[in-house]
Amino acid sequence: MNKTFVLSALLIVLVFQGCSTRGKRAYVKYDAPSSSQTYSANKHAHSAQMDKKTYSHPTMRPYVIRGIRYYPTVVSVGDRFKGNASWYGPDFHGKLTSNGETYNMHAMTAAHKTLPMNTIVKVTNLNNGLTTVVRINDRGPFVATRIIDLSKTAASKIDMIKNGTAPVTLEILGFQTKGSKKIPTRKELEANPQKKSSAGVYALQIGSFSNIEGAIKIQEKYNNKDGYKTIIKDIQGDHGRMFKVWLKGFQSEEEARDYQSQGHFESSFIIMED
Repeated sequence: MNKTFVLSALLIVLVFQGCSTRGKRAYVKYDAPSSSQTYSANKHAHSAQMDKKTYSHPTMRPYVIRGIRYYPTVVSVGDRFKGNASWYGPDFHGKLTSNGETYNMHAMTAAHKTLPMNTIVKVTNLNNGLTTVVRINDRGPFVATRIIDLSKTAASKIDMIKNGTAPVTLEILGFQTKGSKKIPTRKELEANPQKKSSAGVYALQIGSFSNIEGAIKIQEKYNNKDGYKTIIKDIQGDHGRMFKVWLKGFQSEEEARDYQSQGHFESSFIIMED
């Protein structure tokens, strides 16, 4: 058999195999940074409420990644979170994001596990005080101790490209809406089932004592740790009266799980209040 024919056939097979592994996430090459929209740090520059259509959007449904279930959660302007940021670039550049957009590492966007799509977030690098503002358009990062994955350009603006990660705070500035600018009524907000999953539901039990003195000591030591509050629960159980210390203020089960995984408290576990 002709060697040239064999080599040509082999090349065709390899090309088709490469395309089949990418599926619909075809790579799109960008030759230069895009002139994508930037976002203002002024809260009044964005809608104070999510677009009503966002509540029922598929990206607000619970989803499972690597055996872990994530619950997208409605948040409010001014809500703050703390954790570690990472960034993603060339390996994902040109592929589809979770909301169907094409990822552009030069745009001011980011991935978050539970924030609604099109949430505008101010990100502050706690190592140097630098800030940037991004729009959520993807899901991730699916690493327990990280809360946001920035585009390459957004990460460069807070000087974290070299280190790869950085401790950050997130502040919700508002929501970018498309189409109708109508703000949902209070009745519509209260009727939305996603609202029931917001702040104050989840806590982390960090101690349990048979005497109140021990509980008070732990409560006072860890109150306001990383912005969370401690309370003491007086509970009568099968083994008598117990004083349990809870760390509260987590916006979602995922935030509580991420914080627990950082190892601040041995034998801690997540509590969901009734």
